[in-house]
Amino acid sequence: MPAKKGGRKEARRAELSAAVQRALLVRGLEGLRLRDIAEEAGVTPAAVLYYGDLDALVYATYQQAIERFSQEREQAADRFTDARDKLAACIENGPASGPDDALTRLLFEYWPRCLRDPKAAALDSALTERQVAVYASVLVLGQDQDHFVLQDPPRLLAANLVAMEDGYQMEILAGRRTRAEVLAALHSYARAVTGHDPSRPATP
Repeated sequence: MPAKKGGRKEARRAELSAAVQRALLVRGLEGLRLRDIAEEAGVTPAAVLYYGDLDALVYATYQQAIERFSQEREQAADRFTDARDKLAACIENGPASGPDDALTRLLFEYWPRCLRDPKAAALDSALTERQVAVYASVLVLGQDQDHFVLQDPPRLLAANLVAMEDGYQMEILAGRRTRAEVLAALHSYARAVTGHDPSRPATP
């Protein structure tokens, strides 16, 4: 019985997390109310509070979004052994699909809070570091495999790639640039600093 109860509780928590995400995308972080989450979940506000207050629920949702975003990139890179393919996969899994990309919008809805909230800032820093680490490991591997001729230290180039992605994400979400345009810009930078064009398949 305890296991079944625990399973139901986790299922409800997952349903509530999905409701928080939907409410965030509709209302935005600054306009979000506990009532909005309750309506999305089909429960009362008191039932929502059983799982935490508004800040705690939003923070947990942001954590989950970070984990999903990071895992998708890491798993994409891990499918390959050739650093050139890894780099192409990393770039491909960065930019949003368009203005309605739910996962990227969730991440950027929370970002302004990082300016005032140390806990949020620490979480955002962890996300950045995780992305930099993936890129840096790929660049080092490419150098070891004699595929890349790096123009600067790997971590500096990796941080630049992540910073470019972050800046361009807002352009995509605002509808000012397309995903294809952003990919072309990232490919251009990667080509300039590695000597390899990631827009071209490296292996058959």
